[in-house]
Amino acid sequence: MIEYALFAAGCFWGVQATFDAIPGVIETEVGYTGGDVINPTYEQVCTDTTGHAEAVKITYDNKIVSYEELLDIFFKNHNPTTLNQQGPDKGSQYRSAIFYFNESQKKKALSKIQELEQNKIFNQPMVTEVVPAKEFYPAEEYHQKYLEKKGKKSCFSCFLKKL
Repeated sequence: MIEYALFAAGCFWGVQATFDAIPGVIETEVGYTGGDVINPTYEQVCTDTTGHAEAVKITYDNKIVSYEELLDIFFKNHNPTTLNQQGPDKGSQYRSAIFYFNESQKKKALSKIQELEQNKIFNQPMVTEVVPAKEFYPAEEYHQKYLEKKGKKSCFSCFLKKL
């Protein structure tokens, strides 16, 4: 059965590339969600005034990959203990967030966070938001599959250029 997940975990380029590599993920799309500005642009979101996060909408087949498995990948591929920051990227648009589409996703996300905290997987308290999905606005075309277009597998080389 086809389902959707919506995650924010820093710069959406690397998040998209991570989930694109997962069997069962049918499609990913980068965009903006969680804020109040209608049809924001990348430039607007970068001002850290729109309330939007850079996010990835994932279309997946739950017969091949489960929501719980997607949550595991989400938490293994970013730092959920840094508030409004991932690596050198700072601002609320880079926050750690799970935008749930239904109560089942909400319960699974909260349960996963509780499990990770009880097992002391991270040295600091987790700051990942678990909030209802709001309108998702696709990012500009040049952001879609950005790393793939540039022949890169991760954002590490992108970070080096920023430093």
